Amino acid sequence: MDERWLIAPTDGAGAILVRLHPDGQPAGEILHEPSLVSSVAARPHVTRWVWRSTAEIYPRLLAAGVRVERCYDIENTEGLLLGHFGRLGEPRSAAAAWARLSGRPVPPDPPLRAVVPGEQSSLFDVPTESVPFEALLRVYADQLARHAQTEYPDRMRLLTASESSAMLIAAEMDQAGLPWSAEEHRKLLTELLGERFGGTGEPRRLTELAEEISTAFGHRVRPELPADILKAFKTAGHQLKSTRRWELEQIDHPAVAPLIEYKKLYRIYTANGWTWLNDWVHDGRFRPGFVPGGTVSGRWITNGGGGLQIPKVIRRAVVADPGWSLVVADASQLEPRILAAISRDPALMQVASDPGDLYKAVSDEAFSGDRAQAKVAILGAIYGQTSGDGLKNLAMLRKRFPIAVAYVDDAARAGEDGRLVRTYLGRTSPPLGHPVDDAYLEGPATDLPLTDPRRARSWGRFTRNFVVQGSAADWALLMLAALRQSLTGLKAELVFFQHDEVIIHCPTEEAAQVAAEIQSASNLAGTLTFGPTPTNFSFTTTTAKTYADAK
Repeated sequence: MDERWLIAPTDGAGAILVRLHPDGQPAGEILHEPSLVSSVAARPHVTRWVWRSTAEIYPRLLAAGVRVERCYDIENTEGLLLGHFGRLGEPRSAAAAWARLSGRPVPPDPPLRAVVPGEQSSLFDVPTESVPFEALLRVYADQLARHAQTEYPDRMRLLTASESSAMLIAAEMDQAGLPWSAEEHRKLLTELLGERFGGTGEPRRLTELAEEISTAFGHRVRPELPADILKAFKTAGHQLKSTRRWELEQIDHPAVAPLIEYKKLYRIYTANGWTWLNDWVHDGRFRPGFVPGGTVSGRWITNGGGGLQIPKVIRRAVVADPGWSLVVADASQLEPRILAAISRDPALMQVASDPGDLYKAVSDEAFSGDRAQAKVAILGAIYGQTSGDGLKNLAMLRKRFPIAVAYVDDAARAGEDGRLVRTYLGRTSPPLGHPVDDAYLEGPATDLPLTDPRRARSWGRFTRNFVVQGSAADWALLMLAALRQSLTGLKAELVFFQHDEVIIHCPTEEAAQVAAEIQSASNLAGTLTFGPTPTNFSFTTTTAKTYADAK
């Protein structure tokens, strides 16, 4: 039986709570209890806790050793429902939802406080506007009713439930932390950058390279300043638009090689150097503050520390505890498999049913065995490369997989026309002209006039990609939820996730079982998200002592 309770913290450590009917109405008297933690711990039979915000409540429970299986996050759900009805960007707080429901002025959302290095709880110190408990009841009941008004209500319910589950997972990942060896990190920095002058100054290798660059130009240049570099090259007779590597490699000058090396090492020094290590790694753990659904497409972000941009060379510092291992799993060629599932193209689903190399299988079907051409064609269809060779490749792909190509073509036309598009479960694209702050999608050209056809085409490329990337994010939510459930009873901990990659930290003797559970969770997520489909969402899984060894 699905037993739900609404709970909210009160002043101090107390709680106010009530059991709910399926329609969201109270099923008993409203209770006032002295301890939020005890209120939850004393009711293990509750199948789903309904609360204002997971970030507000769950870290308190975890700190007290109380874990819940399921929740319903009112504020996260409000954001998804607003987006579904073309209102993405409107305030999504419980206070804003109550204001809309009661006809009052809608307050803006409070800013999310960034994670402060060394303060694990700072992610959850979010200022909130007071909302009466009875108002939360009304907002929750209204959200249940609004689910029924969506295009596919069951899918939307699955989306909001799975993203609420992701909020639990994010909090648990931040509590566990990614295992990190400060000793190995310092050793690595010294190998790459050399010792620091005076113990705290600029490292020796950067100083040497800066001197070599200045010598090449014949005068002092500060290589960390792009304007200085561009000016120096201009004086030397080379007009550059940027200091990007590909542009530097086009010119013949003795400063190029040391400058490229300097830029690579300087990036490590500033992004993951000694200061970063002291700020972000404590007690052998890195906790960046995971944020599910942090982009419009549903992909996760982190709230500090660059947690999703760990350079390959730095991954040597991600080291499992003694007697433990890291199980690192990558979903294989995820986007084409997602396209097969959402388009229901029989031919592409058949190709994607093989857990092996999908691009090779497509090349055998449509490109005379040319894997590189097949890969370019598939990614061109997803990302919108529809000119030059991309157009030719797309025509060949369309002939063999017409339904799949038509699916993304339709999404592109909808974007060009200013219509909304949705992921398979119902996450909805921003309305035309809305700012897009998603690093994983090509941002549409919102700086062009609305009447400029280039703007419409740009938005079409965005919506073409959105339906695939966003549906991949939908699938990932259910994969993580299934994996979390399957790890119950083991010591294994989910410690890292980004889009198509997951890391589990576990006792070495559990590693084989964990690897099997990852693939099982992937298979289950495919069925739960897209229904019965022959598409295989395979994972490549490696067990290693360090993250670097697994990649």
